[in-house]
Amino acid sequence: MRIEVLGSGCAKCNKTKELAEKAVKETGIDAEIVKVEDIDKILEYGVMITPALVIDGDVKVAGKVPSLDDIKKWIIK
Repeated sequence: MRIEVLGSGCAKCNKTKELAEKAVKETGIDAEIVKVEDIDKILEYGVMITPALVIDGDVKVAGKVPSLDDIKKWIIK
């Protein structure tokens, strides 16, 4: 599984990455977590507001920090 955190490195983007790492650790899922800061790559996903969370190419949330529970639900499915 590939989890991408889209954002420029702002506090909300960093929080989203921390939550993704925690969700992966707590669920035991084998996942690669990547921080994407390149604006062109972010725009390729159609994301205009960060932070955003992408799981296996699917944008799950944009413009807000997702909850830990939401991230766990997305990665378990």
